[in-house]
Amino acid sequence: MRKAARRGALWKGHLSWRFFHFTEKEVKHTETGTGHHFTDAEMEIARGTDLPDLLEHLGYQVMKIGRYHTTKEMDSLRIKNRRTWRRYSENTGGDAITFLQRFCNKSFREAVEYLLAFHGRSRDSPAKPRLKNVTAPKQIPFSLPPANADHRRVFAYLQKRGIAPQVIRAFLNSGLLYEEAQHHNCVFVGRDTNGEPRFASRRGTYDLNGPGVKRDVAGSDKCVAFRLPSRPELDWVLVFEAPIDLMSYLTLHRQVTSNAIALCGLYEGALDTYLQDAPHIRRIALCLDTDGPGQAAAERLQAKYEGLGYIVKIQRPPRGKDWNEYLQQRCIKERRLEIS
Repeated sequence: MRKAARRGALWKGHLSWRFFHFTEKEVKHTETGTGHHFTDAEMEIARGTDLPDLLEHLGYQVMKIGRYHTTKEMDSLRIKNRRTWRRYSENTGGDAITFLQRFCNKSFREAVEYLLAFHGRSRDSPAKPRLKNVTAPKQIPFSLPPANADHRRVFAYLQKRGIAPQVIRAFLNSGLLYEEAQHHNCVFVGRDTNGEPRFASRRGTYDLNGPGVKRDVAGSDKCVAFRLPSRPELDWVLVFEAPIDLMSYLTLHRQVTSNAIALCGLYEGALDTYLQDAPHIRRIALCLDTDGPGQAAAERLQAKYEGLGYIVKIQRPPRGKDWNEYLQQRCIKERRLEIS
């Protein structure tokens, strides 16, 4: 009884441990006009591809101008919300699929299969012969961007976002976070079970003119993403969209110091890898954003993993669109109470 009660408390986040260290339900299908079948999950992944990352991978020189991205090669191209594009000189636009169709001369099927390969995703639907002119993305060697001599800008930026200094220091000391030398971005480092860096994501520290840069480092393994180590005695994992949301949750729940991952998007490959590396985990808390895409992904993932035998719950912040927005609202409220 005592052991069961302790495990229940741990699931609620009440645990004490030193900070991390490193130094099926029926599947629905979408049918295209050409008679090819892709699952809804595959289409969600393809359409949700991060366009600046994809274009850099394709060899374009991507530039951020204010609230949108463009390229040196096509200055009339505008990428908004990192997911949709429009080229005003031709009055055309769309998502990653239509971009590959328009500018890479791919068919619908070739474009979707290319994007699934780009995400490291194998087909869910029955295997069909691949067309000869479909080429897999080139493997780009992964290397971490050079680090700055100090982390002052990163520390100040994350504190401004409400992250506790103790949490920031823990990430810095464990090699999961540092400041990039060239542009002074936050660099969130994803490490495998051996502590080797396999993934890195940049987050700009200057966002007065809109959200700062958000971009994975070339060659990153999206199936590792950003994660904290798993403790063998804990049978649960917390799942977030972004590293800053994960850090926000840890600021709100200081006892939680392990068993958490950030997908750095909505692709669940990193969660699949985490569960493979930690087969003792049986419970999953999906702490994704409360917007439409986040909750649609949460419901899809809940159905997927419950079908695999896991206990899954969707955990939303009490208010705000994500855990960092909720944390910042809490900080503002506390400051007002102090003043009054």
